[in-house]
Amino acid sequence: MGFVDDAALMHDDLVALRRRIHQHPELGLHLPKTQAAVLAALDGLPLEITTGTGLSSVVAVLRGELDGPTVLLRGDMDGLPVVEDSGEDFASTTGTMHACGHDLHVAGLVGAARLLSARKAELAGNVVFMFQPAEEGPGGALPMLEEGLLDAAGVPVDAAFGIHVSSMEDKGLFFTKPGTSMAGANVMRVTVHGKGGHGSSPWTSVDPIPAAAEIVGALQTYVTRRHSVFDPVVVTVGQLHAGTAFNVIPSTAEIAASVRTLSRESFDQVSVELPALVRNIAAAHGCTADADFQQLYPVTVNDPGMWDHAKEVLAGLYGADRVVERPDPLMGSEDFSYVLERVPGCFVFLGARPDDVPAEGAPWNHSAQVRFDDSVLGEQAAALAELAVTTMAKLAVPPAAEAVAVV
Repeated sequence: MGFVDDAALMHDDLVALRRRIHQHPELGLHLPKTQAAVLAALDGLPLEITTGTGLSSVVAVLRGELDGPTVLLRGDMDGLPVVEDSGEDFASTTGTMHACGHDLHVAGLVGAARLLSARKAELAGNVVFMFQPAEEGPGGALPMLEEGLLDAAGVPVDAAFGIHVSSMEDKGLFFTKPGTSMAGANVMRVTVHGKGGHGSSPWTSVDPIPAAAEIVGALQTYVTRRHSVFDPVVVTVGQLHAGTAFNVIPSTAEIAASVRTLSRESFDQVSVELPALVRNIAAAHGCTADADFQQLYPVTVNDPGMWDHAKEVLAGLYGADRVVERPDPLMGSEDFSYVLERVPGCFVFLGARPDDVPAEGAPWNHSAQVRFDDSVLGEQAAALAELAVTTMAKLAVPPAAEAVAVV
């Protein structure tokens, strides 16, 4: 039997694991219950397991019996501070929610570890299983890299893959694109400093509110006049705070904005120009401004060759009609981007919209009402396992070529 048939046999176990994790979401870097569930699920497999020191990560290495390349497979583990309203009978009651499907990612990666462990004797290479906290923030991929993720097998990682479920797309549909596939995420936090006073006498104060209001409008104009439509930037002001009473001019106003970029060039530009724009507008109003621009996650870039390989592998498993190359990147962000900056690989999405949820108006990932069909778990596990094995074969150096290189 192949991975697809083997995964079908463990489907019920993977669903049970996913639903246990779903009931107890944890946030951020420290996920002790989720980490314990992963360790228990991996118990008995021929894996070399290490856990993080600064975060609740799990890294498991499977060494094949034959020499060959090393492939990394990733699943993130954290939830969101969302009160669940999905109606599922296994819904979380903790005030937190697996609203982005990371519970499926954990179970799918556990399934891949079981599938590949059962074929350890046939593996020509190594597999590194990356169970990551804090994808939703503050970011767990970079700390895992700093703790030696890519050296876990004792040899360099040659390729990396991740699969992320989508609540909006048809169940079982795999999709992504080569090159830039997801935006980089950045945040700009601004404090405009003026001089407080009485609302009846604004000329005796320096009002930061008009300056802040002009800044909000100018951010939108800046995007349309300073950036090409073919390398778009998205700026969204999500927070604007000022004042404590209707008749009091405050001394400060605060703004926080999400800034999404699709290239290193646009990031370099906005990281310099947006803070300068803010400070200059504030100065025109007689105010000063502090503008802190911070990169959260870089742009997610799929290696074109690895996407071509993944597309072929997934089409071979499930049919070409279930593999789609999207024309445009998604403006959401992913910290798997840090791995793909260092290792060629591909980040793929898998549709998991339940049959009883209409495509029109289906809740997005992160919604309190979002639901995922966990019948895709076996497919996710088999896809990850097949990507690992076929990538080892793809990257292996033929003996004849190796001999010529030595000469």
